[in-house]
Amino acid sequence: MSQPSSPPAPSAPNALQRFFDGDVWHSFRSSPVAMLAAVIALICVFCAVFAEFVAPHNPFDLASLELMDSRLPPAWMEGGSSKYLLGTDDQGRDILSALMYGARISLFVGLASVLLSMVLGVGLGLLAGFVGGRIDALIMRVCDVMLSFPSILIALLIDGVGRAMFPNAHDTLAFLVLILAISLTGWVQYARTVRGTTMVERNKEYVQAARVIGVTPLRIMRRHVLPNVLGPVLVLATIQVASAIITEATLSFLGVGVPPTSPSLGTLIRVGNDFLFSGEWWITIWPGAMLVLIALSVNLLGDWLRDALNPRLR
Repeated sequence: MSQPSSPPAPSAPNALQRFFDGDVWHSFRSSPVAMLAAVIALICVFCAVFAEFVAPHNPFDLASLELMDSRLPPAWMEGGSSKYLLGTDDQGRDILSALMYGARISLFVGLASVLLSMVLGVGLGLLAGFVGGRIDALIMRVCDVMLSFPSILIALLIDGVGRAMFPNAHDTLAFLVLILAISLTGWVQYARTVRGTTMVERNKEYVQAARVIGVTPLRIMRRHVLPNVLGPVLVLATIQVASAIITEATLSFLGVGVPPTSPSLGTLIRVGNDFLFSGEWWITIWPGAMLVLIALSVNLLGDWLRDALNPRLR
């Protein structure tokens, strides 16, 4: 007589199911502000990434520009055209299309600079907190020196030195210099945050046990300490994206940012500033509003992520 078959064991939930069942997703669904900020950020990112398909015009195609359509007001104002919903600038470029293409450059520079500064700051913070001694003192003194100067002045200095060293640089090299200038002003916060958390983690039992069984310090830092310090780093990185975008816009507004052939939101604001008091307010107001919208949505997401990852703030 055959034995009855046992019921199949339930399969382990995958990472996606664990995420949707976790506290972070529940906190996100319970926060209307976070959901609204996420929707706005996703719309901005989508329009920037797929600008070729979403934008009604290509504002940087010189062959398609019509100077007779320059300085047209928004479509709902007298003299406006339904062809240009938010109006045109002094060269006849569609403002709405220019916002999408300009946001792409601002987001790319912001994300790339944050990623580079995060890698540099996390690496130095782990080294300073885990090794300690003279290496810790040296890295922290460098951080103190960096914090003694305004970040925008350091970015201006690095960008100016890079442009002086490569006066005939092409657009790609100019972007790299700009990303490097912003990154070298943002790594300090990551280093100090990771150092403090690492100094706490290195004295815990699991690190001591790994040392006893002969695990190398590099492997301990990479496999054991690093995953436990990523929470504050993710929160800081989210907030730093907005700061990096604003820094890039500031440098571009001052004329030392992205190349003129690839204008970002900061460049569009600088161009429109010349016409702000002559009645063509839409040339500078819309790029400024776009910049504020992106920075505000990212900051709100960073505030929510900080509360979601910290049980004491729930």
